[in-house]
Amino acid sequence: MLTQEIRRIRSLPFLLSLRWYESIPIGLGLAAVFVLFLLPIGKLVALSFASPNGLSFVNYSELFQQARTWTTIANTLLITGASTLFAVLIGVGMAWLVAYSDVRGKKAITMLVILSYILPSYIVALSWSQLLGPQGMLASYLPHEFLWNVYSLGGIIFVMSLQHFPLVFLLTVPVLRKIPREVEWAGRIFGAGPWQTFWKVNLPLALPGIAGGGLLAFLAGLDNFGIPAFLGIPAGIRVMSTAIYEEVIGLGPSAFYKAAALSVLLGVIALIGTTLQWLLLRRSKLMETAQEDRRPRFFFGRFRLLAEVLVLGILATVTFIPLLSLLGISVVKAYGLPLTPETFTLQHYHFILQESAKVQSALSNSLWLSIITMAFCVIVGTVIAYYRTRHMGIVSRGVELSVGLPFALPGVVFALAMIFTWMEPVPGWNPGIYGTVTILYIAYAARFMTLQVRSSVTALLQVDPTMEEAARVSGATRGVKWRRILLPLLFPGMLGGAFLVMLTAFTELTVSSLLFSSGSETVGVVMFNFEQAGYTTYSAALSGVIVAGISLGMATLYGVEILWQRKGVTA
Repeated sequence: MLTQEIRRIRSLPFLLSLRWYESIPIGLGLAAVFVLFLLPIGKLVALSFASPNGLSFVNYSELFQQARTWTTIANTLLITGASTLFAVLIGVGMAWLVAYSDVRGKKAITMLVILSYILPSYIVALSWSQLLGPQGMLASYLPHEFLWNVYSLGGIIFVMSLQHFPLVFLLTVPVLRKIPREVEWAGRIFGAGPWQTFWKVNLPLALPGIAGGGLLAFLAGLDNFGIPAFLGIPAGIRVMSTAIYEEVIGLGPSAFYKAAALSVLLGVIALIGTTLQWLLLRRSKLMETAQEDRRPRFFFGRFRLLAEVLVLGILATVTFIPLLSLLGISVVKAYGLPLTPETFTLQHYHFILQESAKVQSALSNSLWLSIITMAFCVIVGTVIAYYRTRHMGIVSRGVELSVGLPFALPGVVFALAMIFTWMEPVPGWNPGIYGTVTILYIAYAARFMTLQVRSSVTALLQVDPTMEEAARVSGATRGVKWRRILLPLLFPGMLGGAFLVMLTAFTELTVSSLLFSSGSETVGVVMFNFEQAGYTTYSAALSGVIVAGISLGMATLYGVEILWQRKGVTA
């Protein structure tokens, strides 16, 4: 009975069969999807062809005639391509170690990898600049010739690689574990050694996970604004994301038009990267078992302890040493002084938390933005996920793709699209949203909605639809069904998505850098302004506050999950 009902509910035929009053909520929902997720992109593309004389290619023509445009594109491709390559190499190597080797402490390794990605990119960039910069922590102890200038192309690539390799790691580990070990044994029978087996057997079969992680690293590199802004702008290194930002804040007569054209070019680069991934995967073969095989396949023997110390040491070094350097800078009286008992002070934290009205306003803005965005995304995202999983069809797939589009686009591109949309949604009508904090709420909800949708979809796929059918047959209303059956089962998955939405919204910089107005600054914007103005000790202290908040949030999430598991076991 349930199977027949699900087959009946198929996209357009299902919608057409509804009574007029039943189709109103769905129609309003589809209209909202269009306004929030599709209209901004359309207006951005249209504006890139706009000029005082009508539609033309003049914006693109002017950009391509400028030498700095080609330099910007070259820098973007070099930084994004090289950082993606290194992220893939590091991520695959770390994934192989966790998936196949007999090293202990794999949970600790995974947590360190995840932590290195959870930290906001601008804090990571600031941490490395305070460690390796001309006046950083090491500058006080090492000769100048032994220091590496992190304010360079190499420095940006290095920091971005460390920021994005967890994406490759997280997508590759489960794929490696699902490859049947019998396939490896067949290779060994034909004389292949361990390295040949990995290269000719494991690597091709793990290509979907590697390519997926590599694509995410590539898109994250295009989207990244914090690292190029903190390390590239002081060195005069311009990439597409910072170029769009500079065009918008320049407020020239054609600033928005050129920024729109640059945004379309950046979107085209992202589309090319996605197409290359599709071509790479088209001929790949996926051979997986149903369950993950967590048993070791490679044994270090007497060198296991050495391998464990090296791996944990390297991960701890790249994660904590820069943070410790950043915290050290935050407690010295002046930037550039060595940390000694005489130079130690907490005055910068006192200024951040007690004296600076701008910082306190930014913390309040970011907190409310993250909480309200999280609440809205939990409710709406779960409804979208429910519709996607229970009403399979063209419309539901289209809604899912539309919701994911703002997150897939580079942040500066989406922010610019939001500006063009809400300055004048309808020709001749300005609702007064642009220039207020309201546009940040709309942008955050639209950009981060897909995080909650994907988490809720994953949770819903684990709930058997027959449970809902049983509740309906028993006379349960929709409210009772959700309160007594669905919500208790979906809570862990929804909680993970909600935390990710809240964390991402709280630490966001890219979208906020173009959409904020006076009085609506976020913590990322204030930190960026501190760094641009030379107040490094204040930005370091604010970074310490944010890291403490992230740590408290992760601990709270972990505690709630443990309590929920215990409640389930007790029940």
